[in-house]
Amino acid sequence: MLSAVIIDDEYKGRLALKQKILDYCKDIMIIGEAADGKEGLELINEKKPDIVFLDIEMPLVNGFEMLQNLKERNFHLIFTTAYNHYAIKAIKYSAFDYLLKPIDIEELKATAQKLMATAKSNIDLQIDLLQGNFQDNNRPLKKLAIPTIDGICFYDLKDLIYLEADSNYTNLYFIENKKIVASKTLKEFQDLLPDDHFYRPHNSYIINLSFVSKYIKGDGGQIQLLNGSLVDVSRKHKDEFLKLINKR
Repeated sequence: MLSAVIIDDEYKGRLALKQKILDYCKDIMIIGEAADGKEGLELINEKKPDIVFLDIEMPLVNGFEMLQNLKERNFHLIFTTAYNHYAIKAIKYSAFDYLLKPIDIEELKATAQKLMATAKSNIDLQIDLLQGNFQDNNRPLKKLAIPTIDGICFYDLKDLIYLEADSNYTNLYFIENKKIVASKTLKEFQDLLPDDHFYRPHNSYIINLSFVSKYIKGDGGQIQLLNGSLVDVSRKHKDEFLKLINKR
């Protein structure tokens, strides 16, 4: 059984989430709730929950200010948000889970199941990355938190050469011959990475266009990257890729 608190300035929102957890997440017990960040800070320090369901935009002390003022941040953090696309992407870049309001029951159940199988961890670096991503909505997101079998790793996008599908996992290849295995699918990364720098020429690959060295002709052809790796191009993406690379 995991203990949880809900921090949200909307009473109806807290009530709805609490009822859904009670009905569909039998392994989670709500032990408190708060209507703003100041109350939330006191609640977390007192109760020390396993899970914090947190709305970001709140009066008096918002979610970020509350997180910054916590002495210990050793819990699962789930954002409950009605934010815009940019903010959701920033949350994903930081490898946090989120539930979009109005909260879908199946998404809530899936998140709860994931939490039951995941150990709590210190989330300081993730919070710092997320706060930095929110400071300027007009700048591109440059740093990515990547969940791996060993924990959360942090990398600059400019160092990512290409990604390779591996069933429900993804192999990521960086400069200096570094490779990591991420517990996300290639499709999840495709939805996350900026399409002005990254392109999916084949079902099995996503490439950083900055590292393209050469195109090798063929049925679909192949792309040679600056590190010497060869990546296949599917026939249906051949013309699109050639047009894209000629514009750069």
